[in-house]
Amino acid sequence: MTIFAKTIETFRFGSDQRVFGKLEFVGGLDLTSNNALFGAFSSIRFRPDGAHFVGVLDTAHWLEGRIERDPGGRLSGLADVTVTSMTDRRGRTESAKARMDSEGLALRDGQVLVSFEGDARVDIYPDPGFTQSRPIRTLPILLPKGRLKSNRSLETVAVSPKDSPLAGAPVIVAELSFDADDHLLAAVLEGPRKGVFGVVQKDPFAVTDGAFLPNGDLLLLERRFSFAAGLGMEIRRIKADEIRPGAVVDGEVLMSADLGYQIDNMEGLDVVVQPNGDIHLILVSDDNHSILERSLMLEFKLLQ
Repeated sequence: MTIFAKTIETFRFGSDQRVFGKLEFVGGLDLTSNNALFGAFSSIRFRPDGAHFVGVLDTAHWLEGRIERDPGGRLSGLADVTVTSMTDRRGRTESAKARMDSEGLALRDGQVLVSFEGDARVDIYPDPGFTQSRPIRTLPILLPKGRLKSNRSLETVAVSPKDSPLAGAPVIVAELSFDADDHLLAAVLEGPRKGVFGVVQKDPFAVTDGAFLPNGDLLLLERRFSFAAGLGMEIRRIKADEIRPGAVVDGEVLMSADLGYQIDNMEGLDVVVQPNGDIHLILVSDDNHSILERSLMLEFKLLQ
């Protein structure tokens, strides 16, 4: 499908400010398409080349494509974009929100992991071949399903680096589902630190995605919305060694923004290491297929 991209030159409206907390704004895109399937981004993950990506839409669709850059290295557009209906465990491809509300995505060797709300689970698809396949396995999520809210459960699945304390294990974090002590439910699903842990909730924020830095620290993308305060987002950094069974983790807020900035309903986050070693974050927003919301792609450089 054809994607139309309008470049975003500055992150804060009416300002040429480039640095926001621990992040430097690199550039962004406001994305539209004449194809009605486009939109509703939930999560995005980049291939090792840093250009090709895989995403999931919360309408139970896969999104694939690649980013294009201008001569200065800034985002300029999307190319080779395809949207494909996801296949469920029974081989059905129709988009049924109640059972296929795909919210999180992670890539690892030969596999694509997808987290779902509603019927809370993490399904594994083969890679390559995920667009034409049903799941090959479902990972036990370890969390008490009775405490998972149907529309506030598994927003995040992320795979840790192999040489980190979590040794390549996938991690899940709930959007707004809590343990008995009112901490967000989270779990390491495999490996030496397999088990349940808690994440301090930063009220009124809800976790919408997460991604690991090369050193094993976990970044959490968080969103807030209220009619009184409007829309907002923040990114929090959780130290790698603090993630272990029984722990309650919190971390430094790297950056926060509200409607004075170029944000929308921010849902997806990935970490992309550049050829020169710089660490970039790429964020996407979910427009809910609404004319009142936008599909944005924003890029920041992490300042060490």
